[in-house]
Amino acid sequence: MKNSLFTFSLCLLLAGYGGEGNEVTFTPEGESNEVTFTPEGNPIILDKFTADPAPLVHNGRLYLYVGHDEAEDGQDFNITEWLCYSTKDMKTWTDHGSVLKPTDFSWGIGEAWASQVVERDGKFYYYTTVQAGAPYNSKVVGVAVSDSPTGPFVDARGTPLITDNMTPNGPRGWWNDIDPTVFVDDDGTPYMSWGNGTCFMVKLKPNMTELDGPIEILKMPKYIEGPWIHKHGNLYYLTYASRGKGRETISYATAPSMKGPWTYRGLLTGMAENSFTIHPGIIQYEGQDYLFYHNATLTLNGKSGATGRRSVCVDYLYYLPDGRMAYVEQTKEGITVKPKTVEEVAGIVNPSADEEEVIVEKEIIKK
Repeated sequence: MKNSLFTFSLCLLLAGYGGEGNEVTFTPEGESNEVTFTPEGNPIILDKFTADPAPLVHNGRLYLYVGHDEAEDGQDFNITEWLCYSTKDMKTWTDHGSVLKPTDFSWGIGEAWASQVVERDGKFYYYTTVQAGAPYNSKVVGVAVSDSPTGPFVDARGTPLITDNMTPNGPRGWWNDIDPTVFVDDDGTPYMSWGNGTCFMVKLKPNMTELDGPIEILKMPKYIEGPWIHKHGNLYYLTYASRGKGRETISYATAPSMKGPWTYRGLLTGMAENSFTIHPGIIQYEGQDYLFYHNATLTLNGKSGATGRRSVCVDYLYYLPDGRMAYVEQTKEGITVKPKTVEEVAGIVNPSADEEEVIVEKEIIKK
């Protein structure tokens, strides 16, 4: 046992968890061998490249689902599985390992792109992007289900939920059906939004695995991909990866209901360091709001961050008195520092649409 623990510890040290400020604990033999770790800032996961964060709160615990970036030099993306992490205090995290793979769908052949898990009536539904084989031969949206937030997840339908022949091929072509987000409204109605280049929206049936009406197109300024829906107070928010100067930023719109009308509110945050993509995941946990996203600043086992080697981060999120979200500065400290006070939040200047280009230009010069 001592030898195996030493070997396991050495592997973790080499992987990046055992460095200064990243404490690792082990569970006794015969129990779960899940690893816990305590980040000292951003990125928060240091032993793997991770992307497209999707948080979920259940029974007093925050779960975080991510794609496992594994691209080699010369590859844009290589994501073969989805991972899950959880925390009870936003300080110490538990690594639950791989919880779903594209090949867990009988029709899936690869590419574990962005996803989100939602809970309803004790079931956990994993909506995700998969490259499907024949007869689909395109990106599709699938849904898996589990009785536990950490799986195992199994295909809930036996077929994809969204296929390429169900949506018009917009400016991004045959891979426009990606990045699903699902939100259950106060009246129990579930909605799903997704899309690359075109933002789609549709109602789901209460069983969470079938469409309940026509697919609509939402016209979101500068929209690229990665939508995320949430509600705060009486407002609904649709946040998404948007077009910046050569790289993605995050923008958002608000509405009085899921039926709209949607009003563009501008930038939530700027471009991610060293990464073309950025992906929002917004959650409130224990009275504090958070923005999860990814950049590409991590170097792991001699490999530097890149388009397909990204790293998940988290910063505090604040709301202004008029319902807008305050502009989020991406930080290395993350949530290791104290959140701002009410007075400090009131002084945050949210950039107007006219100021967005100036912010993007400054970031290009800075980075």
